[in-house]
Amino acid sequence: MTEHDQSPGSGGTDGEVPSLVDPVLIAAFEGWNDAGEAASTALEHLELSWDAQPLTSIDPEEYYDFQVTRPHVKLAGGVTRKIEWQTTRLSWATLPGTDRHVVLVSGIEPNMRWRAFCRELIGHVERLGVTKVITLGALLTEVPHTRPTPVNGTSWDAESLKAMGTEPSNYEGPTGIVAVFQQACVEAGVPALSYWAEVPHYVSQARVPKAAVALLRRIEEALDVEVPLGALPEQAEEWERTVSEMADADDEVREYVRQLEEQATESEAEEARTELEETSGDAIAADFERYLRRRGSSGGGA
Repeated sequence: MTEHDQSPGSGGTDGEVPSLVDPVLIAAFEGWNDAGEAASTALEHLELSWDAQPLTSIDPEEYYDFQVTRPHVKLAGGVTRKIEWQTTRLSWATLPGTDRHVVLVSGIEPNMRWRAFCRELIGHVERLGVTKVITLGALLTEVPHTRPTPVNGTSWDAESLKAMGTEPSNYEGPTGIVAVFQQACVEAGVPALSYWAEVPHYVSQARVPKAAVALLRRIEEALDVEVPLGALPEQAEEWERTVSEMADADDEVREYVRQLEEQATESEAEEARTELEETSGDAIAADFERYLRRRGSSGGGA
């Protein structure tokens, strides 16, 4: 691995551990955990929006099958060729409107040695003084593309899960590096939670910006900062229009989407009744105050 030679707040030297303030780590991995590229799109958006600076990268030699995760070749100066090895990279940024830092992990699900891979990431977590880990994922489910993207979550304990404000995940079955890394963090004593966006399985082959926006909204709530969404909302609207046009052109697909919408309506009504019974006036007021604080800090540009 190679350490970036600049650290926050100092000139830094090669291999020097950056001095970060109350850092939170956010991670997303391309591959099985990334339906509709929602998680990786959200992470890339954070890197660009927060002007993240390179920190370090994982040596891919031990974790990736290069016949599956192939390196890229590029021309340098129009003459010589340069090989770029695809791997998992770490960067850092300052959370807008605060003195806190964030570490961003933009990864590719490794092909082998997952436990060793997680141990290496945990080593960075410990050296950087990370106080909390948030992982992002997306999975294919039977949800209609016309409704708000459901986001469910898992956390390190029941109290923090309740504070997330999402439906708890009840999934059991095969899993990916997102869940393995989250569990490794918890076992290492680092609070870790995970947000998962639900992507319509009938449009899984295309990038789904609507799901990426849903994940970014959860990051806003978790960090209590505003995340500028840029062009993503417009891209999400265009995506929904395009999928609707395609569905309307096929009678079977149109009927299937209609059935999913009916199921979603029934589920939303039941959730609304449950939430109304469980939510107090004080909790609603506190949520609203947090929203106003995010939108109003630094003149609305936090």
